[in-house]
Amino acid sequence: MRRSRTLSTVLQFWRSSLEAESEYQLNLVLECLAVSGNLAGSLFVLSLLFTGQSTLGGWGWNEALIVLGLYTLLDGFTSCLLQPNLSKIVNHVQQGTLDFVLLKPVDSQLWLSLRCFSPWGIPALLAGVVLVGLGLQRSGTGLQGEALVLGSVLLLSGAAILYSLWFSLAALSIWFVKVWNATEVLRYTLVAGRYPVSAYPPALRLVFVFVLPVAFMTTVPSQALLGQGSWPWAAGSLLMAVGSLLASRWFWRFALRHYTSASS
Repeated sequence: MRRSRTLSTVLQFWRSSLEAESEYQLNLVLECLAVSGNLAGSLFVLSLLFTGQSTLGGWGWNEALIVLGLYTLLDGFTSCLLQPNLSKIVNHVQQGTLDFVLLKPVDSQLWLSLRCFSPWGIPALLAGVVLVGLGLQRSGTGLQGEALVLGSVLLLSGAAILYSLWFSLAALSIWFVKVWNATEVLRYTLVAGRYPVSAYPPALRLVFVFVLPVAFMTTVPSQALLGQGSWPWAAGSLLMAVGSLLASRWFWRFALRHYTSASS
């Protein structure tokens, strides 16, 4: 009963968000142009990296397209949910409206994470699906049931890790005023996920595995989709996702204990 009520609440949130956003239909055209420009730029850079060589860190062109496609999917996820929701946590703290959120009969982290849904990230989601499908088809792998399931699960794990990082940084606004700059830095740092992690120098690979887990967001799910998934890496991705979600939950509760109400 509680889960169905939560789902119903989230759907009502998104319905009202879509109704509000539908008033600005020109944004869809602008977002399509922006996604097309970003993809063209990413493909151009990728082609430059392949100049004079047939592989990039052991990945062929078509395989690298899958990595880029998964990055584009996560970027669409960011535009649909993370940016429109988590960017407002800073404003809630600064303006004192977080008090009203905490008084609602809905879990505050759930409300802050899922209150809004922006349809302007959908073009990126569609573009990511097209890139992944094209890469799989041209690589000769195709869609294999087990690989598709494992790859999808690991992609969801990557999305969970990305959400946890964003939410934890946004929660720092309870102590620091201009923390939103840090989330923007995080977003642009994660651009490294457009390319296979093995293409980077060894020192950066360690950073992208243990510090900013970019590898678990794009490269590991791509290997799974290609039927090259490694169970140790898959287990590591799942553990990282669960650990990140639990850590973000704990950190939010810790932050609320240090939150000074605007009315106090």
